[in-house]
Amino acid sequence: ILGHFYQRDEIIKHADFVGDSFMLAQAAKDHPEAEAFVFCGVHFMAETADILSTDQQSVILPNLAAGCSMADMATIDQVEEAWEQITGALETTEGDKAEVIPVTYMNSSAAIKAFCGRNGGIVCTSSNAATVLDWAFERGKRVIFFPDQHLGRNTAKTMGITEDQMPLWRPYLPLGGLTPQQLQDAKVILWNGFCSVHKRFTVAQIDKARTDYPNAQVIVHPECPAPVVEAADGVGSTEYIRKAIEGGKPGDVFAVGTEINLVNRLQAQHPDMTIFCLDPVVCPCSTMYRIHPAYLAWVLEALVEGQTLNQISVDPAVATDAEVALERMLAARP
Repeated sequence: ILGHFYQRDEIIKHADFVGDSFMLAQAAKDHPEAEAFVFCGVHFMAETADILSTDQQSVILPNLAAGCSMADMATIDQVEEAWEQITGALETTEGDKAEVIPVTYMNSSAAIKAFCGRNGGIVCTSSNAATVLDWAFERGKRVIFFPDQHLGRNTAKTMGITEDQMPLWRPYLPLGGLTPQQLQDAKVILWNGFCSVHKRFTVAQIDKARTDYPNAQVIVHPECPAPVVEAADGVGSTEYIRKAIEGGKPGDVFAVGTEINLVNRLQAQHPDMTIFCLDPVVCPCSTMYRIHPAYLAWVLEALVEGQTLNQISVDPAVATDAEVALERMLAARP
């Protein structure tokens, strides 16, 4: 049983392994002895686990309605249409060096990961995005980054890429709402996607946290908007946030910009510290929350009876190309 950090405690207490999307996919790959993985996360995560596990293993998603709104903001049809428009608008000027390298965040469908695998691209996580962009720029002149504009923008900024070199591609507009010159000048073409939870955090919330707790350390996820990331004391993946708080000492105060279930669990684990969410309005990841204990019990009872319910199976052709992009990520991971 694999449990994502953002799951409710009623699910986490049954998990054999808890982590972020990359850690859980890696756990599936590292346990060839398991007959099945019950993935308490969302659909794209279960797809990745199916790709990285063996053909003899099954991956089960307790509730098939547990998707990801960010992942849904980039469909394979939209991505292929954008690719055709972008490559058609650019002229090759540097020999064999590619004009565009596609990079997709782990929070995307298997079909988009496969698209990257077929087109010389790669997958990234929130913890290795800079390493992956370095990998991409060694192979191409510019990157198209999807689906999360904020992770792409925040990572590129740390590499010295300016705002005018990061145009935003809007998939419902001709040429993404951009001009051919903007594409020529671009270093990172950002897809117009976002996380509905992390988009809620604001600089005003950070200011209030520092007013209420002058000694507060503000830590946020890189899916937050750029002004929030720039105002924070630290930025990183869910695992980064967890480790930063574990490294604290009694009396420390942490104001955290990420999903509420993780923040509340960290406070429960460290009662000698003050740990709270920047957003005063409780906002769990609504799709992750669809994994209810009753769904978990249902699929486990079925397994005991020899039935495999809600199995996630990625088409072999898609899985082959997606694994190429995932293995590039694993090789590039610092």
